Amino acid sequence: MSGLAADGLPALREVIARHGLTAKKGLGQNFLLDLNLTARIARVAGPLAGVTVVEIGPGPGGLTRALLAGGAARVIAIERDARCLAALAEISAHYPGRLELIAGDALKVDPAAYLPSPRNAPVRIIANLPYNVGTELFVRWMTPETTQGRWPPWWDSLTLMFQREVAERIVARPGSGAYGRLSVLAQWRARARIAFDVNPGAFTPPPKVTSSVVHVVPAEPLAEVAPGLLERVVAAAFAQRRKMLRQSLKTRFDNPLALLEAAGIDPTRRAETLSIEEFLALCRAVEARG
Repeated sequence: MSGLAADGLPALREVIARHGLTAKKGLGQNFLLDLNLTARIARVAGPLAGVTVVEIGPGPGGLTRALLAGGAARVIAIERDARCLAALAEISAHYPGRLELIAGDALKVDPAAYLPSPRNAPVRIIANLPYNVGTELFVRWMTPETTQGRWPPWWDSLTLMFQREVAERIVARPGSGAYGRLSVLAQWRARARIAFDVNPGAFTPPPKVTSSVVHVVPAEPLAEVAPGLLERVVAAAFAQRRKMLRQSLKTRFDNPLALLEAAGIDPTRRAETLSIEEFLALCRAVEARG
């Protein structure tokens, strides 16, 4: 007889073996099998009672189970790999009416379209993100205006697993080697922290890098500028991060010297030395030019 985990469902190793769920590198899959660890990830997001959770790439459902066992009122799970759907359906049957499975690519599915209107419960995104799409999804969630959203966004918090180096970029401060595009986009109007690290051995198969769980909460913007513009300015500034700004900005903007002067920024500085406030000042100079 198969052994059951504390939540009354079969052990994850048994689920994976029964459904033939070998992780696919092309899908950025690394499965978490330790239910104590997935429960710890879920706790980073805070109490889940009455909360709707959006999960990306649930795979065999280790984190999904932790979210539901932790009291989430509803989990909307978006899974691209059709092989995983049968295993997830078993979880859905165990928690009737609380797990909604969406078969599709997270880059093409808008989770907000599956939320009730009007919203009457908190919404949190909690996910062990596939490595190959994590950064792109994070940028989309941090700049929802690019997909007809507004700030504050439709989500109340993000609790996400990234490669450690990506997590460090999100929380990096000016002057550090990790400071860059993700740092500015995240910290412009949110508070981000690394909750804890996860060793490669916790995954099947083990990745070659350490992972980190990052928690992000929306905040009041430091200043109002068009998100698309900020991303354009930051991308240009960091595209050649070792060059002076007067040179690196030439790839996207005419007469960068005038822009830098208007923003009160020394043109010989490099992008990694600019504070977020200075990047915003540079955006306002671009807007003023029209």
